[in-house]
Amino acid sequence: MKFTFPPAPQPSVAIAESGERFPVRRIFCVGRNYAAHAREMGNDDRDPPFFFTKPADAVVGDRAVIPYPAATTDLHYEAELVVAIGKGGTNITQAQALSHIWGYGVGIDLTRRDLQRAAKSAGKPWDMAKGFDSSAPCGAIHPASQVGHLASGRICLDVNGVIRQDADLSDMTWGVPEIIAALSGLVELAPGDLIYTGTPEGVGQIKRGDTITVAIDRLGSLTISLA
Repeated sequence: MKFTFPPAPQPSVAIAESGERFPVRRIFCVGRNYAAHAREMGNDDRDPPFFFTKPADAVVGDRAVIPYPAATTDLHYEAELVVAIGKGGTNITQAQALSHIWGYGVGIDLTRRDLQRAAKSAGKPWDMAKGFDSSAPCGAIHPASQVGHLASGRICLDVNGVIRQDADLSDMTWGVPEIIAALSGLVELAPGDLIYTGTPEGVGQIKRGDTITVAIDRLGSLTISLA
C-alpha cells in the first residue's frame, strides 16, 4: 500500500516489566462514575454512565513533561483507573466482561475546565475540553494475568506532594464489568482500546511547574509534570 505521506507512528503504552508495548487503538472515557465527584460537579449521582473519547495519540507515558495546553487558564487533573482491552466484541455481558480485559493501568484525564464549562452552558459539544494534545497520560499496563482484576483498592493523586484525591475503586457507581457491557452496546470494542473509568472527588486546577502523581494499589504510580 502506498501512502501520500508516511503514516503517523502507532500510539502505544508501556507494559510493566516488559520491553513490549501495548498498541493503543481508541481511548474511551466514562463521565461521572464516582457519586461524590458527580455531586461536586453539580450533577445527580444516580445518572447512568456516559462516554466521551480522546484521540489515541493524546496518550503520554510516565515521567512525561507536558506543555501547558493552549486556550485555557483552568487546567484540571482527574485520576483514573485505565482498563486495557485485549479481546473485542459487541454486546458483551457483565459475566463475560472480565475475559475481554488484557490489563490495567494508572491514568490521568486532563481537562480544560473553562472550555468545558463554556461549551456546556452553550449546549455545545465539549470535545476540545477533553481531547487535546497530551491529555491522556497513562502509566504502564499491568497484565490482568499477574495483578488480577481490580474491583477495590486505593486511588490517590497528589500535586507537588500534597494529596488532592483519595478514594477507593469500590466507590465507582458503575464497576468495570458494567462499563464494558454498556460501552460494547454502543460500539464494537477491539484489542488496543483503553477505557478511562472515571475520577473520584477532589478534582482541581494545576499550573505550569506542577508535578502530578497518581497511584493505584497493585498498579504503582504515574507522574507527569507541566512545563
